[in-house]
Amino acid sequence: MVEPAVEAEGLELVELECLRMKTRWLVRIFIDREGGATLDDCTAVSHQVGDLLNVHDLPPGPYTLEVSTPGLDRPLTRDKDFEKYRGSRVRIRTREPVEGSRNFLGTYVDYSTEGGRRIVTVDVDGRGVRIDRDNIQKANLEYELSGKGQKAKGKR
Repeated sequence: MVEPAVEAEGLELVELECLRMKTRWLVRIFIDREGGATLDDCTAVSHQVGDLLNVHDLPPGPYTLEVSTPGLDRPLTRDKDFEKYRGSRVRIRTREPVEGSRNFLGTYVDYSTEGGRRIVTVDVDGRGVRIDRDNIQKANLEYELSGKGQKAKGKR
């Protein structure tokens, strides 16, 4: 229901979170488009999705709706995200340890399929760490500011 409303505005749904807080729900939506989404885009999606949620009485009870862009630490949630951001610096947390660790920071170098398994390869300090895509709990772009007046490293 949310994704078609976002796509109708010419945008991509990056992530949708529905969190139960103490007294209300938090519905958080991240949107983007080639060249970046604007404040007007966020406002339009907020109105569209807010109306849909109210008509369908979802979530049950009071809620707060947040619509924003993913920012510099954009989450990588879909296979196409991994394809698009090859060569970027990433931070990955796995469900189960890989080579004795669950947290990885490095350059994302490859995404492949082997025997039905989707494998993400990250260069961590000069060594290639292969992570099963199904084992990834969370993956985000990671930007490093090099110094005063210099651009951030990574792709956008």
